[in-house]
Amino acid sequence: MKERAPALVALFLLLVLVAGTWWAADYAQRAITFEPPRRVTHEPDAWATNFFMVRTDEHGVAINRLEGDEMHHFPDDDSYEITHVRAIGQQPGSPITVGTSDTAVMDDNASDKATRIIMKGHAHIHRMPDADNPPLDVTSDQLTLLPDQDVVYTNLPALVVHGKSTMNGTGMRYDNKTRQLQVFSSSDVKISGEESQPKSSSSKANGKK
Repeated sequence: MKERAPALVALFLLLVLVAGTWWAADYAQRAITFEPPRRVTHEPDAWATNFFMVRTDEHGVAINRLEGDEMHHFPDDDSYEITHVRAIGQQPGSPITVGTSDTAVMDDNASDKATRIIMKGHAHIHRMPDADNPPLDVTSDQLTLLPDQDVVYTNLPALVVHGKSTMNGTGMRYDNKTRQLQVFSSSDVKISGEESQPKSSSSKANGKK
């Protein structure tokens, strides 16, 4: 018996060591909080009310402002959905533009990873007048803004009002930096005699506004 006692003690100590190691590992696993996997469903993870965002250039000058009644962020595609949105562009050297709509989605354009704002429901863009140009208004069910490029476009029917001239067409693109307006498939054009503009064709109308 005395000869077996050391072996029994060693076996007992080994069992205690194994049990202690198992308990420590289990306790550590339960104590550490693991980050849950990213949700793939389109559910908001953050929201705000009566918010506004301001983007500045490298000199700290505000060039874009976005505001709305409600904003929800969706982590699955890193997009923002906004209600009663108002987007203001004030790029240096360009007229101020104000865009409004019932709702909007802000995300990154897949082609160039640039910010894109898709405005839906009573979408309207107003370009302020300057010394050389009357105001410009574009109305459609949906308008897409590219704030970085200072561009607005749509593939849907749109009404363009430039001063006292009006133009109905399907598909348009306006570059606020160059003041160039393109309207495709024009169906109804009324050019005011007080304004000097190139005539538009039935398929495409280009004019520097």
